[in-house]
Amino acid sequence: MVSIKKAGIDAVPVIHALAKDIWPIAYKDVISADQIEFMLELMYSEKSLLDQMQKHDHQFILAIDDEKVLGYASYSPKIMNNIASEKVYRLHKLYVSIPSHYKGVGRALVDHIINEIKPLGATQLELNVNRKNNAVSFYQKLGFIILREELLDLGQDYYMDDYIMTVDL
Repeated sequence: MVSIKKAGIDAVPVIHALAKDIWPIAYKDVISADQIEFMLELMYSEKSLLDQMQKHDHQFILAIDDEKVLGYASYSPKIMNNIASEKVYRLHKLYVSIPSHYKGVGRALVDHIINEIKPLGATQLELNVNRKNNAVSFYQKLGFIILREELLDLGQDYYMDDYIMTVDL
């Protein structure tokens, strides 16, 4: 049975390793291999993960079964005009190992986050997802709707071509 636990800085190497395993498979038909490497370094280097946890207050969680980490997620209040929202939270990351897809792990991670943030006053959970990512339909099954499209310039001629999706809690 999958359990969800909060992840601290001791989990950074595990999250880093999972991302390096998941991303090349999950994004191979979505973005170039060069962009995958660029984004892994940008968002999943151990330094970047530590910054997300320590400087940006992203809460990371792990999905675990029989002591094996199957996936991870991170979330925080949405920052608007340099102020953390009390009502809107952002799902920054949600990744599940490829062999664990379609087994309820992603849903368990999202459900855990919702159960954590609702008592804090959250009324919405928002995320970015690449428009070509198969996860769009996963999020729609969970009740998320597409608010708009967004093209984010990452530098070095790399872009995130995303949907902004949200679900009311």
